[in-house]
Amino acid sequence: MNEERIVKTLCRMCDDRCGIDVHLNGDRIVKIEGDKSHVWNRGRLCIKGSHGAEMFNSPERLKKPLKRTGNGFVEIPLEQALDEIAEKIREIQTRYGPRAVGVWKGEGVGFAQQEELARRWIHAIGSPNYFSNDSACFASRWIGNGLVLGPQGFQADVDNADCLIYWGQNPPNSHPNVTQQINRARARGARLIVIDVRFTQIARLADLFVQVRPGTDGALALGIIRELIANNWLDYQFIKNYTVGFEALKKYAQQFTYDYVSRETGCDAAWAVPQIAREIRNSMPRTGIVVGNGFEHHENGVNSIRAVACIDGLIGSVDRKGGKYLPAGPGLQELTLYNEKPLRHLEPLGADRFPVQYDFRHECHTMTLMNTILSGKPYPIRAIIMTAANPAITNPNTRKVKKALGSLDLLVVRDLFLTETAELADYVLPAATYLERSELVTHALFHTLTLTRRVLPPPEEVQDEYQFFHDMAHRLGAGDYFPWKNEDELNRWLLADSGLTLEQLQEAPSGFQYAQPRYQKYLEQGERPFRTPSGKIEFTSDYLKGYGYSELPVYIPPRTNIPDPDYPYTLVTGARKVMYCHARGHNLPALSQALTAPEMELHEANANDLGIQEGDVVRVTSRIGSIKIPVHIASADEIIPGVVQITHGWRDTNVNEITLDDTFDPICGFPVMKSVPVRIEKE
Repeated sequence: MNEERIVKTLCRMCDDRCGIDVHLNGDRIVKIEGDKSHVWNRGRLCIKGSHGAEMFNSPERLKKPLKRTGNGFVEIPLEQALDEIAEKIREIQTRYGPRAVGVWKGEGVGFAQQEELARRWIHAIGSPNYFSNDSACFASRWIGNGLVLGPQGFQADVDNADCLIYWGQNPPNSHPNVTQQINRARARGARLIVIDVRFTQIARLADLFVQVRPGTDGALALGIIRELIANNWLDYQFIKNYTVGFEALKKYAQQFTYDYVSRETGCDAAWAVPQIAREIRNSMPRTGIVVGNGFEHHENGVNSIRAVACIDGLIGSVDRKGGKYLPAGPGLQELTLYNEKPLRHLEPLGADRFPVQYDFRHECHTMTLMNTILSGKPYPIRAIIMTAANPAITNPNTRKVKKALGSLDLLVVRDLFLTETAELADYVLPAATYLERSELVTHALFHTLTLTRRVLPPPEEVQDEYQFFHDMAHRLGAGDYFPWKNEDELNRWLLADSGLTLEQLQEAPSGFQYAQPRYQKYLEQGERPFRTPSGKIEFTSDYLKGYGYSELPVYIPPRTNIPDPDYPYTLVTGARKVMYCHARGHNLPALSQALTAPEMELHEANANDLGIQEGDVVRVTSRIGSIKIPVHIASADEIIPGVVQITHGWRDTNVNEITLDDTFDPICGFPVMKSVPVRIEKE
């Protein structure tokens, strides 16, 4: 009779890091439930997490290496695949130089240690060319906040805030446990403000909802700054002691009058700006402001994020209880090689055009990569090793992505399934699921460190991420950088300076609390308490000025504020659905049945003008292509007239076939995917 047991670990179906109880009967996973003892999700689990076993047991899951031949893919032994891949990498680096090989990190198997391993491996073999999905998601928020506050991982202290402002983020679909935090905060009296293009699920909970046009958030933020300054609703002592550039910001913000902000954003600024500013005054410094992905895919994204971050500095909420808290890290050893082997002299791809992105993230630019593969300029890149990424669905201008990746001398994709990108590969290697490996995962806000569990061993021909990079490094003469035999040895090394042991973490399956919250740590840091060039909160940036950018968070109106008669609508992409994590999960029946097809959200007035009914199929065209998609007609308050929204991730109706890969935020290099000019025609 099989033994029934429960193993506690963390869900990695997205990056929310929920505690789970995995129920097993022998070597079969029966079900997955939320861990009621976990500090983060408290037993709750979204539809993705509860169907993790479906991913693990899927008949479509890859379990043998595949090699492309003239007759399609054939299965080959793992050792043969690794030997052949290593030989091809050696040949390419000998012919074109070390930097002709790149690595690309995705999120399909998680992205904690997996990211750091990919970064370590590519530098170990002599190339600086690390790519990832982050150059089109998240990185611009890190940069924008980091330019003002320092790149230190500040987070809104939701549990202690008196006012929460969620700006361009919809937690019920993207971070369900944050929604529970918000609900608990509201139950104890905290106010909730939501600012977005769409009347989202979180907006329905708000005390105050402000709807703005795509890409105009910076104008609203600067209008709020003007209002706070005009009314002296500021922490002048904090400004005096811990900031630079206040007078310049004060002068610049004066032009953001109610009339100007109204014209730019489309909202009634004479009503909205004083309302928001008053809520901030009443709660400061316990004001938690969260900037979401909605800011990122515009030409002015970084400066809009900077403008919002300036509010934190003006009201003194930085590292204050209920404000923008700075968690302490667990003190793990550094896995990347940027200090030991930086390779900056080898010209990481895109670092010349977007140096700020590389300075902050050590990340190369994926859109530049596609052009480089096709043109060979500024130097050849002929091989990409990709781990659980699917840019043939998720990157802008995916027709070009497919053309570029298909023209490489070597494309290796490690993944759980034969994705759209894996179908282009020369070799497809099966990856281990999160239930078949072990890693160290931090919940920074709670100061807990969790060792995830290998619930079951992977199939014989399936490697975890560490084992793959270890074996490839040793084949390529870089084995000294991967000396650990397995994940356990690696994890022990990572913990060496933390004061924690692997055994301690094994005895705390729901997480080990390594520190207690401490606020205002900057009071103990001497004259340079923040990790900015000046050591202070920077309303103006000499660092940016040195690169030729404006020192102030200058607002540049989005081009779509002046409609193009050939493309009169503004397309916003990327609104999350709770059953999917971007392109992941569409092949799992339980998830795909919950939402079977994409649709375009269209304002009812626009639908009337176009003669469109609910469910009609339309052609949506940008200047690089067209897609056909059914329409969902949104009511008057759900979306702004002239704006349409399409969620990404579908194979057959891929909105990224019409998003742009040649128009960028000049600071971070992010593509324009949330303010794309399009036209709409009824089929």
